[in-house]
Amino acid sequence: MNNSKHILRPGKRNIMPSINVTEPVKLSPHTKTPSASGILKHEDKELNCFAAVPRGAEEFAAAELGLLGISSAKPGKGGVSFITHRKGLYSANLWLRTASRILVQLSQFPCSSPKELYDGTFALPWHDIITPEMTLSVDCSLRDSALTHSGFVALKTKDAVVDRIREAYGRRPNVDTNSPDVRINVHLHKNVCTISLDSSGESLDRRGYRLERNEAPLRETLAATVVALTGWDGSMPLADLMCGSGTIPVEAALLATATPPGLQRRFGFQNWLDFDASLWNNLCEEAKKGIRTLPVGVVSGYDLDSKALSIARKNSAMAGLEGRIHFFHTAMQEFRPDGEKGIIILNPPYGKRLGEEDDLRELYCQIGDVMKKYCRGWTGYVLTGNLELAKYIGLKASRRFVLFNGAIECRLLKYDLY
Repeated sequence: MNNSKHILRPGKRNIMPSINVTEPVKLSPHTKTPSASGILKHEDKELNCFAAVPRGAEEFAAAELGLLGISSAKPGKGGVSFITHRKGLYSANLWLRTASRILVQLSQFPCSSPKELYDGTFALPWHDIITPEMTLSVDCSLRDSALTHSGFVALKTKDAVVDRIREAYGRRPNVDTNSPDVRINVHLHKNVCTISLDSSGESLDRRGYRLERNEAPLRETLAATVVALTGWDGSMPLADLMCGSGTIPVEAALLATATPPGLQRRFGFQNWLDFDASLWNNLCEEAKKGIRTLPVGVVSGYDLDSKALSIARKNSAMAGLEGRIHFFHTAMQEFRPDGEKGIIILNPPYGKRLGEEDDLRELYCQIGDVMKKYCRGWTGYVLTGNLELAKYIGLKASRRFVLFNGAIECRLLKYDLY
């Protein structure tokens, strides 16, 4: 079994889940290629899309799409496939809190040789999608296919793309190793090649507010998933007792204020030749009108690391929440809840290095002690990648959610505190 990934950019890798798109546009080297207007340019054209999400968050991402009026969402392993139009694609990038990127499928064809890969890629009207003045990059993932070298597949795909553009314009675009205008995704699974455009550009967890990070930051997408799984809606207090650089409190505040997570950033589709600036601006203006004010003190974060708290305050201010989230320079053990009901969230260290588990047992015991002694009536949630350490909390979890923090399989443990 081969499951390799490659990005045609030095020193970077991208993990892509298995794509399960609906009713793909199938092309072969002998099929007359459609114009780009047939793929992207008509506003009412149906687009086959795939939203990659942290494993374990697929059902919630599908529900998010449903709230946007996209009823075709089908959750699968590592993501959600759906059909939408241009407005839905823009809205999904603007609003999805759990997705890491959204791909738009262009073509799907049999591929078991370099020639089939080249011909199938060359068949697409790249000259109507990319001009020689634009830059591109190719992301690639392989699994269970005759072609086993991801670097070769990415390079061959790039060759076909630039050759098609050179044929039309007499010159070719360049590959950008940092910030390409167009990102092309190639997914090869069981000798079927799916070619997509990455509509997001940079990963969607890059909201634009987190300019500084501590040593082990939680991705914004996972933090948003954790908050969503608690069912919290801003009507009661929420406290992160080990907040670090503040990702969970900020994501909670963005959710409670109905602030789109993508409001402060740029997306890949904004570089496309068919980009509808008027439609995009209208969506953003409409979203801004719906943003609510967060009552001061509803969301709070606690940490003993003064440097991390300084970063948390800066990130909160960048997110437009300066002064709305309370951050306290204090130990978790000093937490005393304000109010009869609320949500507690903790993301303690997992102890993955040799010898760390011994040092962390006491910390997990203290987590249980704080919740038992002082948080009666509240609900506690602990995200951990170490179930052995979780036993030292000393409480029985009423529910367990499986989530992945990168490659680490984690559990979000729910504790009803009576």
